Amino acid sequence: MVCTPSAPRFRGCLTARNQREQNGVQNNRVWQRACGLKRTVVEGVHIDDQANAIIVSVRPNAKARNRCGRCSRRSPGYDQGAGRRRWRALDAGTTRVFIEADAPRIQCHTHGPTVAAVPWARHDAGHTRDFDAMAAWLAVRTSKSATCELLRVAWRTIGSIITRVNQDVEANIDRLEGLRRIGIDEISYKRGHRYLIVVVDHDTGRLVWAGPGRSEAALNVFFDELGEQRAAEITHVSADMADWIAKAVAARAPNAILCADPFHVVAWAIEALDIERRRAWNQAKGRKIPESPGHRGRTTGDSQQIARSRYALWKNPGDLNRRQRHQLEWIAKTDPKLWRAYLLKEGLRYVFAVKGEEGQDALDRWLTWARRSQIPSFVYLAKRITKHREAIEANLQHGLSQGLIESTNTKIRLLTRIAFGFHGPQPPIALAMLALGSHPPPLPGRT
Repeated sequence: MVCTPSAPRFRGCLTARNQREQNGVQNNRVWQRACGLKRTVVEGVHIDDQANAIIVSVRPNAKARNRCGRCSRRSPGYDQGAGRRRWRALDAGTTRVFIEADAPRIQCHTHGPTVAAVPWARHDAGHTRDFDAMAAWLAVRTSKSATCELLRVAWRTIGSIITRVNQDVEANIDRLEGLRRIGIDEISYKRGHRYLIVVVDHDTGRLVWAGPGRSEAALNVFFDELGEQRAAEITHVSADMADWIAKAVAARAPNAILCADPFHVVAWAIEALDIERRRAWNQAKGRKIPESPGHRGRTTGDSQQIARSRYALWKNPGDLNRRQRHQLEWIAKTDPKLWRAYLLKEGLRYVFAVKGEEGQDALDRWLTWARRSQIPSFVYLAKRITKHREAIEANLQHGLSQGLIESTNTKIRLLTRIAFGFHGPQPPIALAMLALGSHPPPLPGRT
């Protein structure tokens, strides 16, 4: 005699089993949404006590399977590769989460045997795309050490992540399109004369290119990426009067007008003025107090007055305080040659203040005055300005300066300082492009 369950009890068993299955499917969907997984099937979730982490076992769906990790082209299978592997995902509360899946290799027609692509991570990366996005967002807005502490990753890992994220941005966006007026400058990012070349678009105010080096060959890399056709469309280039910038622009951007930066030209005059101030200090009739134990000698008399007037000579007249104005009045009475050098410096500032045709006329008069001043440093400055006169007159006509580029350099220095430096040029370049290139990294799950 065979015993069969009653109908109500049998229906209850089926309902319980269906409920468990539905709960399993629902849990998988919850983890799929929580981990930001797309085109992915969640197979199960378990806790790895040894790693103290949550392991989410997944597989790509049918459309995302068997694709090349480099070109995303569908390809036949090759072998099982190294077996299952894990990718670090965003934490679930205070617990680390890893995505676990098979990592087979495919036979790509272009790249040969290659690990198959997965939709949740970039090729040859150990972190998910959402983890990379979070790390890049934090690196742009906070210190590198704080990012490492929060995400529990190594110091060098953050540099690799922001480099990967920036490469994705560069692959989808052409930053060099439509350039007409640009500014070029260099900035030191590390001790030991490690420099970056920075190129900024004057029309949009954004950083469009950065590369390692400080030479004509290094700048030619930018023009190689730009191409001859787009380089011919550049109309204006602002720069300091470094010879390597002028040579590269003349050779690669034949239609561009090179504009000298007025700040750097006036800085030449300040250097010439400081040479004259040191001459006046050496010739001043001061006395030395003999040095004794615990008391060092100090300069007194006229030489002390000249030494203390350095900042008064450098500053603009409108920024002087009462004490500095008295120092200039004293110099005008006691050292006419140093006073004449100060007036020459201010005369050159006036050239860039009025600009246009009036500025060009003022420049002509200033050059005549400097040549006849009998002050060697300003005679040399007159020759230097004559050499770069075409670029200086271009600035007087078009008003293009390096102010925007210097502001960008200040922001790059701040990013480097917050990050406590970098080991190589690529991480600071990637960080600068993400922060200042008008395409900052978004938070995962946000637009």
